[in-house]
Parts: sequence; C-alpha cells; structure tokens
Amino acid sequence: MKKNEMKYEFMDHTADAQFRAYGESLEEAFQNAAVATANLMWESEKIKPQKKKRIKIKGKDTKQLLFNFLEEILFLFDSDDFLVHSIKDLSIHKGKKAYQLKADFVGDRNSDEYEISGCVKAVTYNEMIIEKNDQYMIQVVVDI
Repeated sequence: MKKNEMKYEFMDHTADAQFRAYGESLEEAFQNAAVATANLMWESEKIKPQKKKRIKIKGKDTKQLLFNFLEEILFLFDSDDFLVHSIKDLSIHKGKKAYQLKADFVGDRNSDEYEISGCVKAVTYNEMIIEKNDQYMIQVVVDI
C-alpha cells in the first residue's frame, strides 16, 4: 500500500459524501471502499465480528460491480439490521458477459450496543472513478 499507507480518505463534497479508497489490488480497493461506506454510518472497528454474510454480485463493468457491491451494504443494513465490520475472501472475476464478485461480509446484527451515526441513502455513479496507476484508486460519491 502506498499513498502514505492510506486505505481510504473522505473528500469535501457540497451535498453528499465523497471518498477515495486505495489498494494494491482491485479487490483490496473494493474492500477499503466498503469499509469507508460503512464508516459513514457506524465505526466498523467497533462492530463485533459475530456473523458472516456470503454475497455474490454481478456487474457489466467494474463501476457497476462496485455500485452493486456497495449497495449490498445498505441493503443488508436496511433488510437485516446487519452492520459490517470487515470484508473477507473477496474475489473478482471477469466472466464472458459480466464481472462477478464473491465476498464474506463479517459483522453483527444492530443492537443497543452499537451507535449509528449517519445514513447513506444510496451509492451514485456521479464522479465515480476506478483507476490504476502505481496502485488502485476508487472514488465514490454517496447520497447521505
């Protein structure tokens, strides 16, 4: 990891939240983007790694794959009260028709023990960037 060993950073944005996530691989950058998204709503490191949710996502390209991946965090929170602590065993493969992602979301069910500090309403394609130079950089804007 370069860029001062940063995993992600929040950027100034007028109405929404914007961040950049970094990684030596595309998978690591996706993981760090997921943690950044979760940390807009709760402190992921304070969530106990009690449960695991296996996810499988598809996207026609890496941007759609990223969008669908981050939306899954919001879906699991809204539907199952699931709070992400970390992402394990993330793999991305390019199939004939689509990119495929598999990963385990590790976390816990929301309870009085945890503090929710914000709400991400939706992930957007606005200003979304996925690029590789000396490392991968992902930029995302979310609606809060």
